[in-house]
Amino acid sequence: MTTLACQSKKNSEDNQSSDKKISTQELVENGIRRIDDTGKSDSITTTLELRMKELNVIGVSITVFDNNEILWSKGYGYSNKKNGEKVTENTLFQAASISKPVASVGAFKLIEQNRFDLDENVNLKLKRWQVPENEFTTNEKVTASRIMSHTSGLSTSGFQGYEITDSIPTLKQILEGSSITNSEPVRVVQIPGESERYSGGGMTVLQMLMEDVSGQEFPNLMDSLVLNPAGMTNSTFAYPIPEKIENNISMGYDESGNEIRGGYHIYPEKAAAGLWSNPTDLAKFMIALGKSYRGEENSILKQSSAKKMMTRVPNAGATGIGIDGEGNAFRFRHTGGNAGFKCYAVSFANNGRGVVIMTNSDNAFPLIHEIVRAVSEEYDWPPMWMRE
Repeated sequence: MTTLACQSKKNSEDNQSSDKKISTQELVENGIRRIDDTGKSDSITTTLELRMKELNVIGVSITVFDNNEILWSKGYGYSNKKNGEKVTENTLFQAASISKPVASVGAFKLIEQNRFDLDENVNLKLKRWQVPENEFTTNEKVTASRIMSHTSGLSTSGFQGYEITDSIPTLKQILEGSSITNSEPVRVVQIPGESERYSGGGMTVLQMLMEDVSGQEFPNLMDSLVLNPAGMTNSTFAYPIPEKIENNISMGYDESGNEIRGGYHIYPEKAAAGLWSNPTDLAKFMIALGKSYRGEENSILKQSSAKKMMTRVPNAGATGIGIDGEGNAFRFRHTGGNAGFKCYAVSFANNGRGVVIMTNSDNAFPLIHEIVRAVSEEYDWPPMWMRE
């Protein structure tokens, strides 16, 4: 009888815990407030699904985590309108520029292995291509630190990707420029270290550096350095997409709700924009990086490396990831935007809580902003208003 009583109490506690999680999730889903251009929230709430219809957002996936544990993950809408396939928590989206902090953690892992130095001239270790010297590099050089903090002075803010029927350029062709490349050649266009200039081109230089010093192709390298250690078993930088996860990918949609031609674009600029993932896996990444920052067990970087990443750089942000707030509100974050995909990941650095939102729609940033605000309000977290 005592055993039965104990089991009954435990089941009751489990049910209460489950009910609490579900009720908070539902409060988020039903507590969306429209946000105007000034950042002010509407006093009247609406539902997530109604707001998706208003903004013509086809599919959304959300993961909320706290105290290093995932609280819930859920998908909404469609991953493929044509065949009626719905978004689930396993659906993969293009992480777009959230690829950058993931790649940056990989770079710091190589730095910890003494493969290259954070503050050395990248040309000392680049083998297949060199950053062209010019009047801007006479006294200051392009370094990994400057690339990850977007103070390298390198050009090419972002990439438009390639349709699946296009010829895909090599990394060297992207950096040099070629007849099949749809982006400008990557060059130093201001003095390195002078000020922030967002550069996906810089991350592409870092991608080549990481491959050159390791002797491995970037997707395999990132599997061993970051994705596998963080438990991101449903994520990949590889293309073609691995067979085990290719059936879970979402199609991307433009602002009118039309499918991107071919379903999605290919981004050979993998460190800048090439990661396929889902909110659960990205939450695992954010949790692992937060553990590193706090010096906890099962982290992914040395604490000194994570602290370096999250230290503000003069005239810029941080190194490899964005940061905001102070004290208990101090957080690290990144947005992402590829053709047909928009996403956002944010975590409070001091306590392992945050949210990841991924979508398959070009016009989803207003909704992402509103979801972030609803989560912070319903969980009584410090404000974490999304910044782009």
